[in-house]
Amino acid sequence: MEALIPVINKLQDVFNTVGADIIQLPQIAVVGTQSSGKSSVLESLVGKDMLPRGTGVVTRRPLILQLVHVDPGDGRKMRDENGVEGDEWGKFLHTKNKIYPDFSEIRQEIENETERISGINKGISDEPIHLKIFSPNVVNLTLVDLPGITKVPVGDQPQDIEVQIRELILKHISNPNSIILAVTAANTDMATSEALKVAREVDPDGRRTLAVVTKLDLMDAGTDAMDVLLGRVIPVKLGLIGVVNRSQLDINNKKSVSDAIRDEDAFLQKKYPSLANRNGTKYLARTLNRLLMHHIRDCLPELKTRINVLAAQYQSLLSSYGQPVEDQNATLLQLITKFAAEYCHTIEGTAKYIETAELCGGARICYIFHETFGRTLESVDPLGGLNTIDILTAIRNATGPRPSLFVPEVSFELLVKKQVKRLEEPSLRCVELVHEELQRIIQHCSNYSTQELLRFPKLHDAIVEVVTSLLRKRLPITNEMVHNLVAIELAYVNTKHPDFADACGVMNNNIEESRRNRMRELPAAVPRDKPPGAGPQGDQEGTGNWRGMLKKGDEGAPGSGPASPHKGLAVNLLDVPVPVARKLSSREQRDCEVIERLIKSYFLIVRKNIQDSVPKAVMHFLVNHVKDSLQSELVGQLYKSGLLNDLLTESEDMAQRRKEAADMLEALQKASQVIAEIRETHLW
Repeated sequence: MEALIPVINKLQDVFNTVGADIIQLPQIAVVGTQSSGKSSVLESLVGKDMLPRGTGVVTRRPLILQLVHVDPGDGRKMRDENGVEGDEWGKFLHTKNKIYPDFSEIRQEIENETERISGINKGISDEPIHLKIFSPNVVNLTLVDLPGITKVPVGDQPQDIEVQIRELILKHISNPNSIILAVTAANTDMATSEALKVAREVDPDGRRTLAVVTKLDLMDAGTDAMDVLLGRVIPVKLGLIGVVNRSQLDINNKKSVSDAIRDEDAFLQKKYPSLANRNGTKYLARTLNRLLMHHIRDCLPELKTRINVLAAQYQSLLSSYGQPVEDQNATLLQLITKFAAEYCHTIEGTAKYIETAELCGGARICYIFHETFGRTLESVDPLGGLNTIDILTAIRNATGPRPSLFVPEVSFELLVKKQVKRLEEPSLRCVELVHEELQRIIQHCSNYSTQELLRFPKLHDAIVEVVTSLLRKRLPITNEMVHNLVAIELAYVNTKHPDFADACGVMNNNIEESRRNRMRELPAAVPRDKPPGAGPQGDQEGTGNWRGMLKKGDEGAPGSGPASPHKGLAVNLLDVPVPVARKLSSREQRDCEVIERLIKSYFLIVRKNIQDSVPKAVMHFLVNHVKDSLQSELVGQLYKSGLLNDLLTESEDMAQRRKEAADMLEALQKASQVIAEIRETHLW
């Protein structure tokens, strides 16, 4: 099982080549406050002075530290291959194959690389530094050194430095495949340990948290860490391990790490003899190695599944980017044909990518026809905009100078045409809505159906322009047809329409009844042998005598009409009386009701015709025409030898994205092979 950690290191190397952290590999994240001894613990595990030191925030970028154990024989072979002197050396990912046999150079390179990304102030960055240490004196481990937890900004540190560091720490320890190494100084209260507090936020059960108690030699006189090390103060499931670090004086005096470990053993044997074999740096290294191996074994099944899923996703992504163009003619024709097919499929509802958030394509056109347009027509009042005065005025205008005995049909036609005309505006609006949806389908196909078009932005723009132009040409033709549909209804009012027969019967009955009533109200005829005005009753005022009617008008009540010319006042015969609200006579009421019923009946017939014919016209003149002629229009406009090079020019970043996807797919395939090797060697 010891070989599992090198396998993870190999996986880490694979993903480092593509600079991706999409796979959360098992590793140990080191968390602690500033000056808690994190750096000293790491240096003790390596056995070398290699980390920057100072005041304030020293670790300002995550340091992913891979410790690789090499046997002396393998070490000599690697030294010969790399021309390295000594048994231990380091390599940085960002310096490629450069070897660092001097660990002071490693410290300086960490400082330089930190300042390169994070600047010379005390700001932090979440971009990690990758360092690999080869040595016969280390155990196989992968650790992540994180910035120390701080509360108050010092010097030129950002005011939100606490929040920045906290978010950076949580990002790494939230990885369920990580082990949290919580470092706390023994001379502080364990109950207030910031490292354990932040660890519990992501690992409340403590199943992947190991506590390290540093500075055992700096506790107050008369106190010890026995209860802490035994887990009586803060129980931690993976355990607590105490260590003794080098003091600042030891570091200044160049005390070696090996001497410090020897002194640590002596201190533990003297101060904690019963616990000496379960504490110290050596025991910590063995424990971390064991925990990491078991953790890797538990994580590998899920890791394998994750790698396979990502490999399939990147294979699909790479396929969508397509291969470099070899045959321009075939590629252009293929893309045009595919776009035209996807456009038509979206209208027909058979597209590969179906929108789930909103109606799109043919479904939206159907909604426009039967919901939007249909409801709009139904909301149009057949008698909207008409009042009694309008109807009476139309009847009178249709009768001319003679009083009418019957309701004139001309008045009905005049009024019903006015109402039918109101159906034209919603019909043209229906055409506009369908045109807009056909325009939206272009973008839908570009976003979901034909990813290949993203490779060629100029071709995409050209296709959009051709389809838009085709739609623009069909719009006035369709509008004209819809206008004609309404004009046809206005051209001939078919009162013999079968659905209008019942309404006509009602009108005829009312007219006949009106005629009979009118005849009963007419005065008796004047005898032919007696001229008007003759005889003893010649000067009698009667309603059947026009002279009497004129005289009655002359003697009307004051204010009831124009003054009589007999009184010496002029009369303007061109004055038209302004209609005023008044109670209608029974005949006027009857005539208005007849006209209203006829208008409503015929309007409903026409509205039904329009509601049926407009969608048909839109489908024939706009939708179906675009579907049938789209591909031929695209080929005719774009399939030209002089345009091939320009249209098939890839976007600037497409080649880069294709390369990144290919590199990632290659890395995932290598990772899958590595895991397969684990199965074959029975390490898993």
